[in-house]
Amino acid sequence: MVNLFIFVFGTAVGSFLNVCIYRLPRSLSLIHPGSRCPQCGARIAFYDNIPILSYLWLRGRCRHCEATISLRYPVVELAAGLFAVALFSREGLALQEGLILYVLVATLLVVTFIDIDHQIIPDVITYPGIAIGFLSSFVLGNITYKESLLGIVLGGGLLLLVASGYYLLTKKEGMGGGDVKLLAMIGAFLGWKAVIFTILVGSAIGTVLGIAMAVRTPGGRKLAIPFGPFLGLGALLFIFQGQKIIAWYIGLMR
Repeated sequence: MVNLFIFVFGTAVGSFLNVCIYRLPRSLSLIHPGSRCPQCGARIAFYDNIPILSYLWLRGRCRHCEATISLRYPVVELAAGLFAVALFSREGLALQEGLILYVLVATLLVVTFIDIDHQIIPDVITYPGIAIGFLSSFVLGNITYKESLLGIVLGGGLLLLVASGYYLLTKKEGMGGGDVKLLAMIGAFLGWKAVIFTILVGSAIGTVLGIAMAVRTPGGRKLAIPFGPFLGLGALLFIFQGQKIIAWYIGLMR
């Protein structure tokens, strides 16, 4: 019953995350106006705005104009619900720590889908995220403020160094400033160890998928692939399986 409540809470958060994903890149208010169909502009009633269930009930279409509703909406809500259950069901995780980590997870979901759609990571997300992550280190016991500060410096510095080096060699922008700030935000919440883990895992997954897409897509070598989602995936893996993966890797090296 507790997990069901947590899941419902998570899907409600996911519904708000969908609002952020749609409105933040367009510089729209997150509060006003209320939820509306992006196609016909009709206001969405509360009973048509129930996470996941309303999508199924409406069969993925607007009640008023019957325009197709993106599958992304229930996917984000489902992911937010499942991540909430996964976090708050972990043994030894205090409520405060769980809430802070869930803020990071929710933020990574928003960043991922905005970057996929628009290939940008808004500063309005990363700058407050860096501040919140750093301040949380004074309250929680998972990392010290020194580890958080080092995570910010290392996270921003590593990608800035890579981006600057790529530009010097190719005279082209290979990585946006949003990625730099995103990794600094991840470092603020999780510390410097997470930065190294995130960039290694994210780069590995991004390279494999990038090569696969380049091979299968006409003109794939010129295909612009956002790096933010891979950094987000690396951070999520660190949160949920990081210690196990690191222990496995150390054992493998031995």
